[in-house]
Amino acid sequence: MSRPRFLPDGFTLTLVAVVALASLLPCQGRVAVAFDGLTNLAIGLLFFLHGAKLSREAIIAGATHWRLHLLIFACTFVLFPLIGLALRPLLAPWVTPELYAGILYLCALPATVQSAIAFTSLARGNIPAAICSASASSLLGIFLTPLLVSLLLDLHGEGGSMLDAMLKIVLQLLAPFIAGQIARRWIGAWVGRNKHWLRFVDQGSILLVVYTAFSAAVIEGLWHQVPLPALLALVLACGLILALALGATTGLARLLGFHKEDEITIVFCGSKKSLASGVPMAQVLFAGGSIGAAILPLMLFHQLQLMVCAVLAQRYARRSDAPLPVEATARS
Repeated sequence: MSRPRFLPDGFTLTLVAVVALASLLPCQGRVAVAFDGLTNLAIGLLFFLHGAKLSREAIIAGATHWRLHLLIFACTFVLFPLIGLALRPLLAPWVTPELYAGILYLCALPATVQSAIAFTSLARGNIPAAICSASASSLLGIFLTPLLVSLLLDLHGEGGSMLDAMLKIVLQLLAPFIAGQIARRWIGAWVGRNKHWLRFVDQGSILLVVYTAFSAAVIEGLWHQVPLPALLALVLACGLILALALGATTGLARLLGFHKEDEITIVFCGSKKSLASGVPMAQVLFAGGSIGAAILPLMLFHQLQLMVCAVLAQRYARRSDAPLPVEATARS
């Protein structure tokens, strides 16, 4: 019997187990230093493989639909931060300042790549445009997310810290990605044949960062600083943000006259946030124990978006109208 799509997947359950392990047995001292070095190597490998997997032909096939991409980018990097700021009067009394900073960080992140494309495909949407938009969002996030974080969290007064953070992100994330794109000529076919087990590199990198981040946070007293009511409020806040994002992307797509296949792409690419990009970036943008509180909203939001979008994709897939061929792109 197959697992229902709305239930947590194996990776999510492993993620919860890693958080529990870090809470009970946090790494510290020389072990923490060793884990930090291993984590940096794993993140570099993760983005190298992302670069090697990304097909330039697919990007070119979807890139002509500029109206769709502009709307998705506006939802990802403008609408989400505005939602986070607008909800401050509602959320501030219920969540801690550290968790609210994590919510704002969540709102500044780029869209996810793999799941956005997978849900678009399941729902019979515009797949080439989804590949192009999600991939471009991930690259733009390397530059835009640190800028948005500095504005939303008022960190620009710390001298050159944001510039330093952007430089670290470029070196740690963008440079391996470009190297992967260059190496795609030689290893692209091998990566494509072995993507079923290479996904463990993605997941392993995230698990390493989560373990080291939560270890540092637990040592600094994370769970003593986050009461149970604040955690429950955080779950509700993530659900509210997701509901507002899904409603806004659907409404804007219909208001602007996009066809159903394009609407699907806008909804699944414009309402999702990337755990794969967000966790490594947090390691650069946040210091010490603050990383745990920064990524906690992202982890909750990640699972909520998977469960809700799985149901939504199935509803889209059951529609009676015939889908466009996947090669179809721009229709303005």
